[in-house]
Amino acid sequence: MAKLQDRALDKASDVRPYIERAFKDEQVREDVKSAIATARDIYDQLLGGRAFGAAAAKVVSDKDIQQQLRDAIDDLRDAADRVQDKKSHSARNTTLLLTGITLGVLFNPVTGPGARRWLQNRVFGEGEEFEYRQENSK
Repeated sequence: MAKLQDRALDKASDVRPYIERAFKDEQVREDVKSAIATARDIYDQLLGGRAFGAAAAKVVSDKDIQQQLRDAIDDLRDAADRVQDKKSHSARNTTLLLTGITLGVLFNPVTGPGARRWLQNRVFGEGEEFEYRQENSK
């Protein structure tokens, strides 16, 4: 029995930061409340005196209910991400994408020479010449 209690305490200590974050974070509470309210509204619309088959048919055909389901799922996903303290990588991903596009344009055989010439004029000025020199090292 002691082993079971020890495992339960270990699991509880693993979950504790998530629970504390969920209770302290106002945005998490708002996301969960919004998801619950949306779910209640969907439930009332679907099962308001209907059989299960009719409710399923309504989910498939009603765009408003589908959008409400998406909203509820997004709210729950946002709450879960905040509780788990997941960081967004959108800035990093955008930077990598723009760097890749820039390198593609600069080193493309068709657009590269013109793009490099334009960049050179912007960096060094209109009349400046810049040569690449390769030294022979023996």
